[in-house]
Amino acid sequence: MLLIQYPEPGFRIREENGRSFIFDDLRKKWLLLTPEEWVRRNLINYLVKVKQYPATLVAQEKMLKLGELNKRFDILVYDEQHRPWMMVECKASTVPLNEKVLQQLLRYHISIPVGYLVIGNGPSTYAWEKKEGRLVPLDQLPDWPVIL
Repeated sequence: MLLIQYPEPGFRIREENGRSFIFDDLRKKWLLLTPEEWVRRNLINYLVKVKQYPATLVAQEKMLKLGELNKRFDILVYDEQHRPWMMVECKASTVPLNEKVLQQLLRYHISIPVGYLVIGNGPSTYAWEKKEGRLVPLDQLPDWPVIL
């Protein structure tokens, strides 16, 4: 498991009709604040502010085709040549990060191959590098800039 020191969030949150919304600084829009969205916002905040990943290379909740099914990944980070580089699956803090969550991410990986795979639920985060067809556990996320 990775130890992540999340930066102070500083998120803009508003209440509307009894529901909470959080502002997505990258997409410039308000989103329903669900437990999973809270994890996604914090992980993106960490990637951009701490790990210095360029915000312009971070995609969120885009559609991918998985056989006949349409699915959405949570976070996809591109490298400097705009090739998929890291995929992150976010879960609410109450959802255990188990084999089922990893298998979900690996199914997405079939459609969008990447070198780094990450699952996180806030308190816990796990990451792997794909090397020679195997998943090698990481003790920290790779730094930016990516040396290619």
